[in-house]
Amino acid sequence: MRHFFTSMKTEQLFKLFKESTGVSTDSRTVKKGQIFFALWGDNYNGNKFASEALAHGAKCAVVDDPLFETESTILVDDCLFELQALASHYRKELNVPVLAITGTNGKTTTKELLAAILSKKFKIHYTQGNLNNHIGVPLTILSAPADTEMLIIEMGASHLSEIRTLCLIAKPDYGIITNIGTAHIEGFGSVDGVVKAKTELYEHLRRVNGIALYNEKDPLLTEKIFRIVNRAVPFSDPTGIDLILEQMPSDFNLRISITYLHHSYDLNTNLFGSYNFENVRAAVATGLFLGVEMKDIIESVEKYQPANNRSQIKNTKNNTLICDSYNANPTSMSLALESFSAIKADHKIVILGDMLELGDKSEEEHLKMLKVVQSLNAEKVFLVGPVFHKTSSKSGFKAFDKVNKLMEFLKSEPLKGNTILIKGSRGIRLEKIYDLL
Repeated sequence: MRHFFTSMKTEQLFKLFKESTGVSTDSRTVKKGQIFFALWGDNYNGNKFASEALAHGAKCAVVDDPLFETESTILVDDCLFELQALASHYRKELNVPVLAITGTNGKTTTKELLAAILSKKFKIHYTQGNLNNHIGVPLTILSAPADTEMLIIEMGASHLSEIRTLCLIAKPDYGIITNIGTAHIEGFGSVDGVVKAKTELYEHLRRVNGIALYNEKDPLLTEKIFRIVNRAVPFSDPTGIDLILEQMPSDFNLRISITYLHHSYDLNTNLFGSYNFENVRAAVATGLFLGVEMKDIIESVEKYQPANNRSQIKNTKNNTLICDSYNANPTSMSLALESFSAIKADHKIVILGDMLELGDKSEEEHLKMLKVVQSLNAEKVFLVGPVFHKTSSKSGFKAFDKVNKLMEFLKSEPLKGNTILIKGSRGIRLEKIYDLL
């Protein structure tokens, strides 16, 4: 058995996969009959957990360290490469259309909206949570049921060539870049690096003669579309008929009027913020392009409830919370503050957490954000994180270097009767304060 496993190719591993109940990279949650892949991390060696995965019922364990080889393991050169190769092989076997979504902001919301819309016509499988990287994309593909009719794959990136790699694995036929802004500059080196990284999706679509759906109102994306892609469809004209979406006045939730085929529709979403307008527009246009009826699109969007602290409105017994603490960068934070400034509400409070992964631009970007906050009509401002704590000394705002210190403050001085915007990077853990508000 050991010799057989050692010489096993991806095709042979695929046969084993078809007999399994799926794959896992976590020995703590592996299910009976799954194949365990012993991946490496910055602070762990997955090979050490192979025996634990097998004890929990794994069908076999894929390892890349001979020290952990047993009769129930498959020894390969690189577990991550084999996981990606297996996913690529399965994607070919599925032989279904794949829609890839990337961008600096809005990709998860756009993906969730499209999943709701396209499920009206197709049996879809799509990225869950934030499984959008070099590990998450293969896991998403490998968890797709055999009768899947369409895959929606979210692609995140913090370095050049990541999107290119994810495209080699997922082989998308359609692609959307929601926008390109300032995020993860630390990994890309510059804004130009971010642009180059995100447009790797367009490069792939050109190579396979795929179709890019794009926001023609975004000059950067429009320029890249005409330079890179062979086939492109603007959001304003997904079917050869003009599609017009316009934002309507509203206090909190985004409301949109739609004109299409000489009919007008009112769309009432459960999303906060005008910055979600283009996400809805992308989803509506793509749904029409892929053959979903307008009535089904509107029903899907109106039923969609945001989760995971993305543009969520929560009414507690004490306050109204706008929870947007899943992620943050200069673009998304500015837009959130702009939308918050526009709403009509008494006793506005802003709670901001540090924007991470900005490299040597970090202090500069946080100082810019402080100027934006100072121009708002907020009654109180609380800042959380080491960078805001350092840069805000002359701002007059209360600043805490850690979220736990803000929690102590909120316990001693509770907030009541306020409308509160909570925005920050996930690493700051602002969700910990929700129960205190």
